[in-house]
Amino acid sequence: MIGLVGIVIIFVMVFGGYIAAGGKMAIILKSLPYELTMIGGAAVGAFVISNDISAIKHTLKDVGKVFKGPKWKPQDYRDLLCLLFELIRLARQNPVGLEEHIEAPKDSAIFSAYPRILADAEAVDLISDTLRSASMNYDDPHQVEEVLEKRMEANQAHALHSSHALQTMADGLPALGIVAAVLGVIKTMGSIDQPPEILGKLIGGALVGTFLGVFLAYGLVGPFAEKVRDVTEEDAHFYRLIREVLVANLHSHATNICIEVGRQNTPSHIRPSFSDLEEALKEVKQRDAA
Repeated sequence: MIGLVGIVIIFVMVFGGYIAAGGKMAIILKSLPYELTMIGGAAVGAFVISNDISAIKHTLKDVGKVFKGPKWKPQDYRDLLCLLFELIRLARQNPVGLEEHIEAPKDSAIFSAYPRILADAEAVDLISDTLRSASMNYDDPHQVEEVLEKRMEANQAHALHSSHALQTMADGLPALGIVAAVLGVIKTMGSIDQPPEILGKLIGGALVGTFLGVFLAYGLVGPFAEKVRDVTEEDAHFYRLIREVLVANLHSHATNICIEVGRQNTPSHIRPSFSDLEEALKEVKQRDAA
């Protein structure tokens, strides 16, 4: 929602200020379809050339993050800590019983209690693979921690590709605007014998290309790229929490300490309070005892 508000503010301030200063929209509106076709078409074409089909689909999907915001909400972080608490406690009480949950998460009563987490394949795989590694009795927990770190770095690099692709497009738009403006000047030179009134409109139409390229780059596509990057980095905290808790488990810390390590390493604006988490863990214990 906040993304839509930002877009409205941009258009109102830019074009509202132009009209208030005495500018006439007729010249812009007349040239806009042609300039937008040239600049937008060239930008899209360059985007298609520089990305494969998978990256294109990924980028189009990620544009929605500008309006939806982060996928993971504070409630999801609390649920994740509860899920990890249940799994770690079971791993210590009944290692054999844990296998059915990590080998078939979709059939697991524990995972099924948290449907949003279960629906995320990366989160489920990260939990299952790490707990499976723990059962292999690694001599050095830092080995698993290093593997997790590299895995998360690779996933993060892939997730940030959409932001990089959009930023590359934003960087090229001003230059494409100049291309469109030059073409407009060429067109104007072909009508050099016309009176000043007509030449003025032709030159004004040509300058719309420069305006449009800069406006799209810094007013829309650039901010879109930045927002996608911010949302992607915010969601990455969810997977880092998994790493922190399960690495603490590998170091044989008490279950409650492992969960607290994860809670403390969660950014403050999405971190569940100590009392809120304690209440949630009590409900988990009561459910397991029933």
